[in-house]
Amino acid sequence: MRIHGTVVIHPSAFVEEGATIGPDCYVGPFAVIGPEVSLGARVTVKSHAVVTGWTEIGDDCTIWPFACVGEVPQDLKYKGERTRLVIGARCRIREGATLNTGTEGGGGVTRVGDDCLIMTGAHVGHDAQIGNRVILVNHVAVAGHVVLGDDVIVGGLSGIHQWVRIGQGAIIGAVTMVTNDVIPFGLVQAPRGELDGLNLVGLKRRGVERAEITALRAAYQTLAQGEGTFQDRARRLTEDSESPLVRDMAEFILADSGRSFLTPKGAK
Repeated sequence: MRIHGTVVIHPSAFVEEGATIGPDCYVGPFAVIGPEVSLGARVTVKSHAVVTGWTEIGDDCTIWPFACVGEVPQDLKYKGERTRLVIGARCRIREGATLNTGTEGGGGVTRVGDDCLIMTGAHVGHDAQIGNRVILVNHVAVAGHVVLGDDVIVGGLSGIHQWVRIGQGAIIGAVTMVTNDVIPFGLVQAPRGELDGLNLVGLKRRGVERAEITALRAAYQTLAQGEGTFQDRARRLTEDSESPLVRDMAEFILADSGRSFLTPKGAK
């Protein structure tokens, strides 16, 4: 066991032999820290939280009561192989959230980036790859193998089907089921997930220049009403546009995926 001398551990907490706990961490009453857990500096694990499995928590994270971080995958194919959960810096994991380790068939690592907010009761499934500054609102369910880009927001009570990719800057409305890939900066709403425009509010909040937003809006119209297939339209965007964000969107569409795409309303 490697516990820094500045760590504060409540007498009722249970820290298993082998755990690594960095400087200035706090482990609260009745919390459990497993033997293969590594906590970075200034991590707070509040009362009754469980951090277990082969799990790495970055600096300045906070884990709230009754969260369960690093348990085995909810996958019948999992046979006990040694897999990981890696969480970046400054993440906030709220009450009752669950985050599972990976599976051998999915690459072996579930990963959460920096500055993420995982709200009450949200779930991050095995082998999911979560970007930076992602927000999962209360009781969101992210299935196995899902990829969420940077700055994605998923509204409360929404579900993301396994293998779905959601591009950077997209926003998913509350109580939405997403079963297909979502383009970067997309706005998705309705119970069965409809692509209903761009996340213009999010783009403005990030300080994206007006010219880039105008280019993205034009690209969206091309995807909705241009000639050829959805992929043909995206391919033309890589050839015709000088906007880095439009190119990112087009390359996302042209990348390999196991799912089809949500397409713009009225797309031909």
